[in-house]
Amino acid sequence: MKLPLALCLLLLISLSATAAEKNVIFIITDDESPTLGCYGDPVAKTPAIDAIAADGTVFLNAFATTASCAASRSVVMSGLHNHRNGMYGHQHSYHKFESWKTVVSLALPRVMAGAGYRTGHIGKYHVGPEQVYRFETYLKANDRNTVEMAEKCRDFLTAADERPFFLYFATSDPHRGGGIDETSKLELKPNLFGNKPERGSFPGVEEVFYDPATVPIPPFLTDNPETRAELAQYYQSVSRVDQGVARLVGILKEAGLYDKTMIVFTSDHGMAFPGGKTTVYEGGLRVPFVVRNPYEPKRGVKHEALVSHIDITPSLLDFAGGLDKEKNRPKRFVNAKKFWEDHPEVAKDNLGPNLDAYHGKSWLSILGDGKAEHWETLHASHTFHEIQMYYPMRVVRDKQYKLIWNIAHPLPYPFASDLWTASSFQSQYRKSLDAPYGQKTVGEYIHRPAFELYRIDEDPNEAKNLAGDPAYTEVLRQYQEKLRAFQKEMDDPWILKWEYE
Repeated sequence: MKLPLALCLLLLISLSATAAEKNVIFIITDDESPTLGCYGDPVAKTPAIDAIAADGTVFLNAFATTASCAASRSVVMSGLHNHRNGMYGHQHSYHKFESWKTVVSLALPRVMAGAGYRTGHIGKYHVGPEQVYRFETYLKANDRNTVEMAEKCRDFLTAADERPFFLYFATSDPHRGGGIDETSKLELKPNLFGNKPERGSFPGVEEVFYDPATVPIPPFLTDNPETRAELAQYYQSVSRVDQGVARLVGILKEAGLYDKTMIVFTSDHGMAFPGGKTTVYEGGLRVPFVVRNPYEPKRGVKHEALVSHIDITPSLLDFAGGLDKEKNRPKRFVNAKKFWEDHPEVAKDNLGPNLDAYHGKSWLSILGDGKAEHWETLHASHTFHEIQMYYPMRVVRDKQYKLIWNIAHPLPYPFASDLWTASSFQSQYRKSLDAPYGQKTVGEYIHRPAFELYRIDEDPNEAKNLAGDPAYTEVLRQYQEKLRAFQKEMDDPWILKWEYE
């Protein structure tokens, strides 16, 4: 039986009036740089994210702490650097990395539940152990089709529940995958980046296709036909993500929830090209970061503050009203050791270090002030990606200088399997080690010095390493000391490498 229109409207108004306040949707994509219209990208077709940005805050200087998928997600979901939370690399299969069990006191889904939220997850997970990063509801969909993902979330978002919702929405786009484009006329054919072959489309998605001749070339890549072909595939995948965001927004608006829901959009790290993903260069660490807080009066803010992935969990918890700002931890703090005593099935011999505060800090109060400062100095690290890719790096960065310590510099830089086979890299590698690759040669990319020092305010593309310049000897020493002091504060095991090897 069809309900009269007036009754339908009455029910909709009633639902809107009683829906819980201060909901959260956290969207994290896979291997995406700030290639969005709201960041000034000249070709990106991302109207949904751009609209959120126009009605919220765009952080222009947002950074991952590590450009490796699982390790980065452990930071996002704990508010702790990965070399402190214990997750040094990939979680799945034989890689077997996971966080310390003591992270349960600070883990994002746990603390949001503690603040009174119903928690839901859809898409890529890629962290462990599940008991630490546990959600109340796990939803399933094709994580290459964000429109389908959004529809699968509809019932969760609109459920008749007095609790506000926290939805963790994790796409697999624009990660590499799906094979190569066999229709390409190039000898080295581009990866499909999850796109359907032969210009096919996913159900419910109006695929956006890009002309390789028009895509912008990031400074860490080389302008050649192979790179352009791969970037065109990458941008198509980015636009598919945007359509899923549009569907999520539509669901919220239909249910009268849009103005009761914070939306945060970011990526785990930069795009999956050599020079981006798995590096600590700007192409690996710089990420999109857009926040729409419906309760923030100032909108359309372009924010210049340095922010980090370590800030996400405390910021969302702050929005939820559950952050103890003095102690920088949940108000309803759960002692990890006592928590695990109630789980006799879990071994207690090595739960991990005592973790009782976040490394990050909330940016909630500065969303409306684009000139406000947040961090003076940022830190980043990398140890593994895949288990065979041992190459520890540590970073200290501010708005003037950036120092990279390549701890295992005598080793050749190890490639992720999908990046090694990338046509955009192989096209240059097959020429010679002296062939250009971005701001370096292929040989310089593979064989790196112990230290790389960049005047990042004047050299944002990291083209000139100043570490060997006598004029910067004192600057190098100062930043080495900053880095070492941070490692000591974090109990970073690799601090020992200052003394030997």
